[in-house]
Amino acid sequence: MRNLRTCVLLMLCLLFLGGSLLSPAAAADPLVHNKYGVDLIERGEIEQAIEQLEKAYSLYSSDQILRRNLAIAYALQGQRLLDKKSYADAAGQFEKALALFPDEPRYHLLRGIAFTLAKNFPLARYELQQARNSGGETAEGLYFLGRIHYEEGETDEALAYWEKAAALAPSDPSLAKLLERMRREQAVETRMERGHSSRFIVSYDSEEVKTGIALNVLDVLEAAYNSVGTDLGYFPEARVSVILYTKRDFREVTRSPNWSGGLYDGKIRIPIGGLVEITPELRATLRHEYTHAVVRELTKGNCPVWLNEGIAELQGRQELNPPLTELGRAVRSGGYLSLRKLERGFTSLGSTEVRLAYEQSYAVVNFMVSSYGWYRVRGILACLGEGLTVDEAISKGLADLSLTYDGVFGEWLEYMKREFGGEKQGSSVSNPVPRS
Repeated sequence: MRNLRTCVLLMLCLLFLGGSLLSPAAAADPLVHNKYGVDLIERGEIEQAIEQLEKAYSLYSSDQILRRNLAIAYALQGQRLLDKKSYADAAGQFEKALALFPDEPRYHLLRGIAFTLAKNFPLARYELQQARNSGGETAEGLYFLGRIHYEEGETDEALAYWEKAAALAPSDPSLAKLLERMRREQAVETRMERGHSSRFIVSYDSEEVKTGIALNVLDVLEAAYNSVGTDLGYFPEARVSVILYTKRDFREVTRSPNWSGGLYDGKIRIPIGGLVEITPELRATLRHEYTHAVVRELTKGNCPVWLNEGIAELQGRQELNPPLTELGRAVRSGGYLSLRKLERGFTSLGSTEVRLAYEQSYAVVNFMVSSYGWYRVRGILACLGEGLTVDEAISKGLADLSLTYDGVFGEWLEYMKREFGGEKQGSSVSNPVPRS
């Protein structure tokens, strides 16, 4: 998909009009406020521009150009809020633009995009259909309609929308890549059965996965929904899709590393074929991957990988808690990994480093929760969801303790040295003394 900001700005530039708008017979104030508002937009000061354009419009509401300039300013502010991942607030700005131009398809489209990203699918679908009804098919609108169906587990419908989008934008490489991945999924998932609970939709190959196992997976995830939600203070509203694969199909669809035992990429994907019962390993994996879904929504995807994986490991280890063998060796030898190295991902690491990366991420988060409390960790996640960097989010979330990113890592490392320094074999990490 083309860069959303580029698409929106191109649409808005087609509408924008500035310069002298009123005849000399008209009152001077609307002209002055409008000109000042246009100048502020050109300088990027959108909030101040809205104040001026609202004044101009209130003084001369029958002028269509004043109305249009104000609507454009609302839409530009909505775009800024989209960039900050403040989706509900962005939808509110697009609604203001629609109040001025109810039949403008671009504003329906933008509001539909905001609701899609906020996972408010009923309102998103309504706005995107309104955009189609008033302005015809666009690649952007079709892409987001497909995304709604995809996230609701309706892959046939999603594929149909994305094929139409690709036909309208044949030079868009991201759509071509998306279709390639979707066709891989479809080749496997069209033969699957489906089941659901109140919060999850599960798809599985009934020839490889017993229906009883699939239903038990739903039970495990429903329990995780409540307990993970309690810890993180967040309960997703939209149903989460879960796909149960054979190991071969999992590798074919996800193209994930050989060491991967599960994946969350908007759907929970687990290689499960052949199991005849729910094992502790599977319970831990399901809880781990579901936690990724919650963290992604909380942070709007703005979470360093070590923190994301650490929280998921902390939750998964409530089901199965293997020894921290690699971490013990690393702390004693000084071979631990920099958290900054672990911010972007683990896929480039070798198998030993991967094990260390997961163990270390878990140990850091376990230390943070035990030392600083879940409520401070939730505060850090909320700051990330507001678009702050990890340095800013940790400093703000731990401001009452006067701790920074590097400070947290330093405290954790000192604790690890006390835990592992004199031991020959690391087994587990006890909880540090919590702070008030």
